[in-house]
Amino acid sequence: MATIYVTWGISALAVLGVIVRPFGWPEAVWAVAGALALLALGQIGPLDAWAGVAKGFDVYLFLIGMMLLSELARREGLFDWLAALATQKAKGSPIRLFVLIYGVGILVTAFLSNDATAVVLTPAVYAATKAAKLKNPMPYLLICAFIANAASFVLPISNPANLVIFGGGTMPPLSKWLATFALPSLVAIIATFAMLYWSQRREILTETLERQIDAPALSHSARLAGYGLLFTAIILIVASAMGVDLGWPTFLAGVLTTVLVLALTRQSPVETVKGMSWSVLPLVGGLFVLVEALDKTGLTGMLAQELSRQAQANGATAAMGAGLLVGFMSNLVNNLPAGLVAGATVQAAHVSDTVSAAVLIGVDLGPNLSVTGSLATILWLSALRREGLSIGTFAFLKIGAVVMIPALVLSLLALILTAA
Repeated sequence: MATIYVTWGISALAVLGVIVRPFGWPEAVWAVAGALALLALGQIGPLDAWAGVAKGFDVYLFLIGMMLLSELARREGLFDWLAALATQKAKGSPIRLFVLIYGVGILVTAFLSNDATAVVLTPAVYAATKAAKLKNPMPYLLICAFIANAASFVLPISNPANLVIFGGGTMPPLSKWLATFALPSLVAIIATFAMLYWSQRREILTETLERQIDAPALSHSARLAGYGLLFTAIILIVASAMGVDLGWPTFLAGVLTTVLVLALTRQSPVETVKGMSWSVLPLVGGLFVLVEALDKTGLTGMLAQELSRQAQANGATAAMGAGLLVGFMSNLVNNLPAGLVAGATVQAAHVSDTVSAAVLIGVDLGPNLSVTGSLATILWLSALRREGLSIGTFAFLKIGAVVMIPALVLSLLALILTAA
């Protein structure tokens, strides 16, 4: 029992470090430090630690591919062109710009995943706010963080966590997915928009938007980078329909696009590679090791027994309770490890599709409460730092409480109504 408490304690401290970032050190430092501490104290063996790291292999490939595409598009000026176009379409209205960015965020999240929204859309939105000469870009940048999670269960490919929850060959066909999640997704998207706009309305309504925006010329290399993003979206949809892991297709699409663009422009790949947020990979690896160590303590088995008992007592109550619990827990431990534990728990408990769907909604939507609730939000935070911007943990939490809680409750109610 003492061994279990040591593992739980170290894991909790590591996750706390990821959330609070003491001394301003990157999130990855704390995740890796926790994994190394567990290894050094014998709480997890080298083979088990490596098994944990290896479980994230598909995620690593996916992230590298997306980061390549994002950095390439940024360097070639695609984001500047899109930003000018979006600002022109806004026609001087800050509200119209807010709605336009939100709509684009839904599409990017649904067809390229929530991580892509954080990595790809955030630089474009920041460029748009610069082009519009806005005094405060944060209300528009917050869209990227919140819609990345709110729209992440529109399709199976919208969030890699979806594949974890419905792993082991139990992924429902697309028709059944849409029948289950269409209404909850719509509710989550609308509720998130309403509450986010309400929380930011004063900043938005007091802004003045530049009307005369000169759109830069779209170079051949920027156009090619854009085609690479569209090609990647098509590949992800096809791969998901075929039940293929998303890592390799995304990685290969990113590498192929990068090679073609750099060959066309005769540039060295050094600057593109240097511009990527590589620290996210050890962060993910460290979290996977923490989850592997927690699983060895029997945590999954205990949770599965309790979930199964609750589901047998009352399915609707179990679905609502599980969704809310997982939603809030995702903010305490990040939704990546929470998703891994929840996925294993759901599969071990053999609960109904409604309970499984409620857990998925909690994993996907719940992280909108905190700035480190999901990997997508951490990637968004990293994108902000590259532009010299930041938002405090508690400042985000105040907005997240207003936005996430109503959206999660209403989405879960919509799910239960759909299943009734």
